Amino acid sequence: MNQKIELLAPGGDIDAIKAAIIAGADAVYCGLDTFNARNRASNISFDHLVGAIRLAHQYDCKIFLTLNIVILEQEFKTVVKLLNRLVNTTLDGVIVQDIGLLYVLRQYFPTLDIHASTQMTIHNIGQIPFMKKLGVSRVNLSRELNLREITAMTTIGLDHDVLVEVFVHGSLCVAFSGLCYSTSATAGNSGNRGRCSQACREEYETTESGNSFPLNIKDNSAFFDLPALINAGVHSFKVEGRIKGASYVHTVIDSFRKQIDGYVETGELTQDGERLYKVFNRDFTNAFLRGDLNQSMFIDNPRDNSNNRIVEQLKADKQKADQGETISVVEIFDAKQQLQLDKQQINASVDEKIAQLSIEKIKLKLHFASEQGKPLTLTVTTEQNNGLLSEAPKTVVFTSSSIMSVSEKLSVDKEAIEKRFKNINNANYELVEFETEQLRDGLSIPYREITALKNELLAYLNDGIATIAEVTLPKLERHLKPVDQKPELSVLICDEADAALADVTDADIYFNLPDAYKRGCTKYVSFLQDNPRLIPWFPPVLIGKDFDVALNILEQVKPQLIVTNNTGIAYHAQRLGINWIAGPLLNTTNSYVLLALQQNFDCSGAFVSNEISKQQMRNIARPQNFKMMYSIYHPILLMASRQCFFQQSVGCEKPRIDNGCMLSCDKKTSIKNLKGDSFAIDKQKGGYPSIYNQDQFLNTDIIDDLSHLFDGFMIDLTEIGAGSKVSPDKVELIKQFEALLNGEQEASQALSNMVVGSTDQQYHTGL
Repeated sequence: MNQKIELLAPGGDIDAIKAAIIAGADAVYCGLDTFNARNRASNISFDHLVGAIRLAHQYDCKIFLTLNIVILEQEFKTVVKLLNRLVNTTLDGVIVQDIGLLYVLRQYFPTLDIHASTQMTIHNIGQIPFMKKLGVSRVNLSRELNLREITAMTTIGLDHDVLVEVFVHGSLCVAFSGLCYSTSATAGNSGNRGRCSQACREEYETTESGNSFPLNIKDNSAFFDLPALINAGVHSFKVEGRIKGASYVHTVIDSFRKQIDGYVETGELTQDGERLYKVFNRDFTNAFLRGDLNQSMFIDNPRDNSNNRIVEQLKADKQKADQGETISVVEIFDAKQQLQLDKQQINASVDEKIAQLSIEKIKLKLHFASEQGKPLTLTVTTEQNNGLLSEAPKTVVFTSSSIMSVSEKLSVDKEAIEKRFKNINNANYELVEFETEQLRDGLSIPYREITALKNELLAYLNDGIATIAEVTLPKLERHLKPVDQKPELSVLICDEADAALADVTDADIYFNLPDAYKRGCTKYVSFLQDNPRLIPWFPPVLIGKDFDVALNILEQVKPQLIVTNNTGIAYHAQRLGINWIAGPLLNTTNSYVLLALQQNFDCSGAFVSNEISKQQMRNIARPQNFKMMYSIYHPILLMASRQCFFQQSVGCEKPRIDNGCMLSCDKKTSIKNLKGDSFAIDKQKGGYPSIYNQDQFLNTDIIDDLSHLFDGFMIDLTEIGAGSKVSPDKVELIKQFEALLNGEQEASQALSNMVVGSTDQQYHTGL
């Protein structure tokens, strides 16, 4: 087998990183205490990162750093300071969500290898070339894909020299990653900023179908699907778990290492996977991978399922031995006690193994000597404690090119040498000895040679690689729209009958296309051709054949303008010469996103994310000839899922989701958490099951605050997520919003009266 298979491990802290390395991981991904999507993990300091890189490389293991959140405008100075340090390490790659950060990395830090995070919701073949154009070398696919869909992605990846990475074990989000706003909208803790409060694991009032944790999904495990994933062309098998401890990481990685190596060697799966049940788990499912989305994917227990598994195993063993299913209290107690002993043994064993690994800085000794008629001499000794792989001290001697001569005015003495060399301490080295006793007073060489000697030393300490100079981002140009140009109103609809609204307003009207279609569907081609005023609005998730149909609509209709929340459609819009605007679910939070989209894909405008506040959007710089848009009225999407929310809430007679469910189901219900907050579950025909906040988003303040920044404000009249609420009259809503944009202040109160239950909290709190 020639295919390289990478086992990629989580490293939430130094102990977990060590555990992954010693268990045989090919690579480890970890985060610093900022700019990563696992704020609840311990994370590590920069010095620890450098130590971890050094340790990992001794074991032929790579280290990838997570920078996988959306970045705010004011944070780029800090991000660039970090990147300036990272480029002078031997870090193997950075994992990124923000399109603006991709732009900065490609433009200013080309030596850093870039990986696209699963937070970028990558799920169709159009997104691979989109990411490649932004400098990405590998993509982490959405966890919802099945084997056939993954194979299609790896094939395109091969064509574009982009590696594919797939999660094979660990927690599953019930929502599409990067498109979950549940705790952002309700508690100000955004998953796009690493602060997810895990609303999907919360307890809710017991539902009609008898579930108290209706959104809680089992953990993912493809332990027995490795051959299929290898055949599908997957490069990297990624284990989730940066908030898990060292014993968890070691157990899972060691199990997968043995399974992969056994299969490569014998062509058979040699491991039974039982050890995976002895560390934290919510039971396991591979249903996404198999494309069999059924009710068994859910579990009414968000906590560790190890004890429950032991009881189930006891019952199964008794039944297998024809002893019935009845088990005694004593048997259960003994089994649980044995499990605890096993866990303690795992912890002790892992602690013992990682105790031998060190990330201590390399000890550095500098000895200087000078003598008349001879060059200045620097003797460098480095000594590294590598635990199991300890090395003997290394010594190298550097000399100046000129000889020391007597000088009455200048003297290369102890003070001069200390001034230039004693700050050598850095993330890699600890200066433990600085010897200058053999320097003779009254001797000198040109000071430029001292600088050259220092540069030689720095290059040697950086494995012979010259230090990369610091980058400072140039000041962005701000292109304001004309002062007398008022923002225009635009309207989003999804009902074909609402095309008639074009007769009552001059506003741009977007038509929200569905997520799913019948194979070979041409219905929307003729509909859009018959209604040329409608601007196609493409959804964020378009998987497999649904992407093919959506692309066919784009190619057949060839509209003058589209809005898309999907980067695959964006890529093909540019290819076809179609003007396009980035939708609000592309999570645009900074100026560099706008530059990336305009310069790489001829994007003509973008909706700014509704997650950010007035202050956070105030400093975004508009590029020249680029429109800035914002949605001021819409249902607040909390999450969308490929799974069914009705099975666990009101029940469903269908055992599993099929294509018919996607195309024909249009159920609605709600769930209520223990605080009494109600959330609408909505399933449109052709749409993914979604959950919405109980309040609509209504922001009229922005019209007074920031109209000078925006070319257009949108209102969403799709009625999706309205639940049982009676929606306001659409014609009257348009009338009042038009009045508001024309400066009629009383329209604001009229809108508040019309919209029952509204909030603009995100506009004031932001990220």
